[in-house]
Amino acid sequence: MVNSSLVVTLYVNPMTGNDTNTGSRLSPFKSLTRALKVTKITTKIHLELGTYSTASGEVFPLVIPGGATVVGNEANKGAGIIISGSGEYQSPSFGIQNITFLLVDNASLLGVTVTNPSAKGTGIWIESAAPTLANNTLSDCGREGVFTSGTAKPTILDNIFLQNTASGLTIAGHSQGEVLRNVFERNLLGIAISDFATPAIANNKLSENRTAIALSRNAQPVLRQNLIAKNTQGGVLVNGNAAPDLGNPQDPADNIFRDNNEFDLYNATTQKLVSVGNQLNPSLVKGLVELIPASPIAISATDSDAPIESPSPLVPLPSPPRFASLQLDGHWAESFIQALVSMDLTHAFADGSYQPDKPMTRAQYAALVAIAFNPFPKISAPDFTDVAKDFWAYSAIQIAASGGFVGGFSDRTFRPDRNVQRLQVIVSLVNGLGLPAGHSDALEVYSDRHTIPDYARTAVATATQQGIIVNYPDPKVLAPSRSATRAEVAAMVYQALVAIGRTSAIKSVYVGLHSRSWQVK
Repeated sequence: MVNSSLVVTLYVNPMTGNDTNTGSRLSPFKSLTRALKVTKITTKIHLELGTYSTASGEVFPLVIPGGATVVGNEANKGAGIIISGSGEYQSPSFGIQNITFLLVDNASLLGVTVTNPSAKGTGIWIESAAPTLANNTLSDCGREGVFTSGTAKPTILDNIFLQNTASGLTIAGHSQGEVLRNVFERNLLGIAISDFATPAIANNKLSENRTAIALSRNAQPVLRQNLIAKNTQGGVLVNGNAAPDLGNPQDPADNIFRDNNEFDLYNATTQKLVSVGNQLNPSLVKGLVELIPASPIAISATDSDAPIESPSPLVPLPSPPRFASLQLDGHWAESFIQALVSMDLTHAFADGSYQPDKPMTRAQYAALVAIAFNPFPKISAPDFTDVAKDFWAYSAIQIAASGGFVGGFSDRTFRPDRNVQRLQVIVSLVNGLGLPAGHSDALEVYSDRHTIPDYARTAVATATQQGIIVNYPDPKVLAPSRSATRAEVAAMVYQALVAIGRTSAIKSVYVGLHSRSWQVK
């Protein structure tokens, strides 16, 4: 069956084009303005390198209609494709504005650099529309890079917001939408959220701004897994009646605050904020804020089995039992296991063997990570009702749990004899080591990536990018829900030691999908 909805493709070259041309690849237009005049709903406009301004024939503001896509160079975030200018737009919400672009309905703008030199200029205005902005650079705008208002619901992905005078991104009105994996640097405010806006802000990097995120009025954004670092004033500032979602026990926020000058989190309202699972400096938290550490979920069984924590003193960890016989005989994981043995970092079975193909229990896993990483206590050690003080792994479980590698269940049990799943090991190593979030594209290497639960996708991407994940017998099959064997756990623990610089890498065909090779071309 032939698709009757054909996409019309137009080409623009400000250096060699002419607006009397046909707009084909060999006969491009000179201005984007001309291309937009003949644009239909299913039009794609390709921009060549150059500066698009009034000098080259542009008339601002440039309006991209619904269904149309303007594409420059996404691979380099629009470098060399500069769209600079300003024109008046009558906003239904905010009156006359000076803007470079207006995006309508589901328009798309990809891979360009936008700047508005006007003193109160906005790069991109989105009013009650649901467009896509991806892989652009918004820089040196007189006010903000992007402004959303009305009932806007944009998708803002993988952009760079750099040196904008007022803010990189302002979200106002009843705006929603998603702001994912963007970089905000050297803006007065990285992101300003106001009125009744409720966007999802996740996996962004906000650094060297005056303030990373400023909330006012009744804003209620959801903040997840953002890196908020080295901002000259602070991280998140909450004013008015704003109430950000900073995590809950079932869904820790996992924002990382680091090296901010005056505050990590400043609640200037009269209502208490609850922060769950964020990494911040308590001495840089101001106002009425309840700080709740994330309960380790790394090896909990189900969402209904919520992990718990309660105080209990730490006890010394005994030396690992010596092996009587490894009996590996060319096993695929032999080099990993031997390496851990040589470092005195593994734990034998009672008979002194390793038994690499047997499933590993939760107690055995706790013992291994406690010995291998000797983690610094992050929370009070739990007192599990089913782990007696004379249990062989009691001290190891205490150390692994207080270090954030393992957790218990809502009935205060640890269930030490239950097998640990491969996914639980992966999430445990990423969370316990506090590794920076990886890029979701890393998951493309797995043929069964659809089986990864949403809560664990970032952790799996991180572990993939760090070269931690070991898949046997097929490197492209993650098998997240399968019980992990002792060989698999040994290999992944060893790779985690490599990731943190404790040892050198071991070549293996089962650890081929890491840092460089995961990237999607």
